[in-house]
Amino acid sequence: MLTLEELKKDRELINSIDWEMTPELAVRMYLEWGNIWSRGDERRHVVRSKSDYSVYFVVNCWVRPYYIYLIRRNSEEAVELAKFELPGRFDNPVCELKGVYAPEGELKDWLKKELSLELKKT
Repeated sequence: MLTLEELKKDRELINSIDWEMTPELAVRMYLEWGNIWSRGDERRHVVRSKSDYSVYFVVNCWVRPYYIYLIRRNSEEAVELAKFELPGRFDNPVCELKGVYAPEGELKDWLKKELSLELKKT
């Protein structure tokens, strides 16, 4: 499993990250197969075979220390590709409640900056 520093060196993997994927959408797509009837913009998320996969981040807020994981999921498995500790300044806003969450807002911006990705102005 990669550390943050090792991940920073893997441009191909970084470029494969789906920044819009969430844990909930991943379950819907790969485990429930509820995506088959998707319409409009959701069509990009249609799973057609075991070779289809998504790479995305999740934040595990169940037990301290909290960790950020980079996951590759398909219909058969979820593989943890990278794991690193959530910076302390994000503990309260991100992990106020126990659970597994997609990175959003300032945390997502921080991840993109750490991985040397250009931030979009909104």
